[in-house]
Amino acid sequence: MELGVDRPSWDEYFMTLADEVATRTTCLRRAVGAVVVKDRRILATGYNGVPSGLRHCAETGCMRQELNIPSGQRHEMCRGLHAEQNAIIQAARYGINIAGASIYITTQPCVVCAKMLINAGIIEVIYKNPYNDALAQELIAESGMRMRVYTDNASDDRLS
Repeated sequence: MELGVDRPSWDEYFMTLADEVATRTTCLRRAVGAVVVKDRRILATGYNGVPSGLRHCAETGCMRQELNIPSGQRHEMCRGLHAEQNAIIQAARYGINIAGASIYITTQPCVVCAKMLINAGIIEVIYKNPYNDALAQELIAESGMRMRVYTDNASDDRLS
């Protein structure tokens, strides 16, 4: 067997890690993971869930679910933070500069996260699952940030 043939591409590697990070979610409705990467090095990770030290939604219940709030609406009615928000906060807390980095996310960013990613200096978003938020897409496009959908064969960088 040729060395390196079975290695995942960088995109596959980082998205697989984002999937794994998502398993730590405390959200009852959706599991999302994010990995911030620069120069093929992991700078920060985040998953969606309540702030550190607070009771998880499994204990308190989900207000959004109880009130039948549709996905993408009334974000302020959630006890949790989004995966992208937690990744940005983790980087800030530990003094890690993420300007110029890319972020791998299991779900396309909402408008709140899009604005945070823009101001954090993220230059590229790679996501797997769509999230219907036209304003988020508009702001990302206007900012010049690159955004692309992850596919298993998105890049042919297996040997690099």
